[in-house]
Amino acid sequence: MRVPQLGAAPISTDVPVLSADELADQVADVLDFFGLGAVMCLGVTAGAYILTLFATKYRERVLGLILVSPLCKAPSWTEWLYNKVMSNFLYFYGMRSFIKECLLQRYFSKEVRGSSQVPESDIVQACRTLLDEKQSTNVWRFLQAINGRHDLTEALKKLRCRTLIFVGENSPFHSEALSMMSKLDGRYSALVEVQACGSVVTEEQPHAMLIPLEYFLMGYGLYRPCQFSCSPRSPLSPSCISPELLSPESMGVKLKPIKTRISLEV
Repeated sequence: MRVPQLGAAPISTDVPVLSADELADQVADVLDFFGLGAVMCLGVTAGAYILTLFATKYRERVLGLILVSPLCKAPSWTEWLYNKVMSNFLYFYGMRSFIKECLLQRYFSKEVRGSSQVPESDIVQACRTLLDEKQSTNVWRFLQAINGRHDLTEALKKLRCRTLIFVGENSPFHSEALSMMSKLDGRYSALVEVQACGSVVTEEQPHAMLIPLEYFLMGYGLYRPCQFSCSPRSPLSPSCISPELLSPESMGVKLKPIKTRISLEV
């Protein structure tokens, strides 16, 4: 889940702006519409916050969380003010260059955004084009909702679904991901920090996600080599991971110390 979908029609001004809680409730409505029960959730930045909130409210409907540079706290006064300035600019002037630059700084590291000497990467150019195609009023509404989010810290302690967190070390939400990890139950959660990467790891360094995702999904029986025996509750079982596969040289990532242990079935 990310910011408003491409191609979506502008939402009428008569429709009230939804809160973050109401957006989380809408996830349940979407699942009901498609007849889905428990699902695996993947969210990026603000979308990761909405899905985490959804998991705290509808625990029986979430098999697992895969979160990329997630938010978990209420906005600081500096973030709140920054978002407010962007919201006002969007409301009065639409999706202009100033807003696109602000969003790109949140999404990507300086290395791929380029400079006067180095051209910006293809992925940043593509993202810039996609932002042009979004309805500015819808983005404004989403910013309003996220700027009014509340702290999930206490609720995180009660989560029991398996959680895998990716965060770019240059993401402005890096500290939030570390804080979130410290509150989650270590038996069910793992953190992968991706070097030289911004917030949107899925776009900037997707290859760094492959091996952690593979071993994370093993626990659900989606891929399980016969020579391994992994606990379905263990997010990244040490018995399944070859150390050389998780080295920075082979993956382009560094793993924060992860307390992965096979939990006893009860």
